[in-house]
Amino acid sequence: MSRADFYLIAKPRFRSEPLRLVCELAKKAYEANLPLLVLARDTAQAEALDDLLWDMGDDVYLPHQIAGGEEDDEAPVLIAPPEADAPLRPLVINLRDAAVEGGFERVLEVVPADDDARGPLRERWKQYKARGMEVNKHDM
Repeated sequence: MSRADFYLIAKPRFRSEPLRLVCELAKKAYEANLPLLVLARDTAQAEALDDLLWDMGDDVYLPHQIAGGEEDDEAPVLIAPPEADAPLRPLVINLRDAAVEGGFERVLEVVPADDDARGPLRERWKQYKARGMEVNKHDM
């Protein structure tokens, strides 16, 4: 059964920089040897995430790249802006404005701290649930 996990931003360190939570989730996926696809909202967000993944501390190396290169299949963490044609992986972090369609085992949705921004994600929760997916919430 496919699964959707919603990560609600609550901690101050993630409120000020929500993409830091994405970095932490990517690190956990890499440490678990799970190839990850991050669906970025736009090219600027993909580039910002790329920069943050290089800045995770002196003793942390997280191999990643923005989709569009010849080695996309080999990158443990692949960041895909909307214009990139990247195939889904079993684990997906979705930062876009719509639910992920297609074949994946697990999707992670990052939910902003702002109550106004949470409305669309509540709808997305319902969409995943209607597809018969297991849906979970995590306070971060």
